[in-house]
Amino acid sequence: MDVILLERIAKLGQMGETVKVRDGFARNFLLPQGKALRANAANKARFESERATLEARNLERKSEAQKVADVLNGKSFIVVRSAGETGQLYGSVAARDVVEILAAEGFNIGRNQVELNTPIKAIGLHQVVIHLHAEVEISVELNVARSAEEAERQLKGESLTSADAIYGIDEDALRPEDFFDPEADIDGDDDR
Repeated sequence: MDVILLERIAKLGQMGETVKVRDGFARNFLLPQGKALRANAANKARFESERATLEARNLERKSEAQKVADVLNGKSFIVVRSAGETGQLYGSVAARDVVEILAAEGFNIGRNQVELNTPIKAIGLHQVVIHLHAEVEISVELNVARSAEEAERQLKGESLTSADAIYGIDEDALRPEDFFDPEADIDGDDDR
């Protein structure tokens, strides 16, 4: 199906372009969301008459998104989650969690604006891309840790996936004697 785009859509085209898309994509997404019109003579004339209004509305949305981007771009957020000794989370951090974290800071972002292809399942510093507008994209950093103290240590570049980081024990300094007594009597019959 040929459609006329009413706004810029990533990987598809710019406002005003006539593009060929699959019927289901047009019927189920583009047309109901008001992002496109069917490409016919009447709709082409309608688009040309409304072009100035659509461009002004798009420019307004872009400037609003840019204001939010200027404040939000490059910010770091601490996410405290339970995790095992290896740094594997017992749950995960999904797009829904990112939206809640940003909402707690006063930013109103939709879940579909967060680009997180797979949930975060390990502690560490993770970059998350947020699409505020078709032409405005930013990146925020999520500092996923077991506690706020560990998050600060992680920011300094410390790895928190070892026993040393968790318990304060240097794994490389451990020797076999630290785990058992070589002089111990194994079978209990005092054969020294």
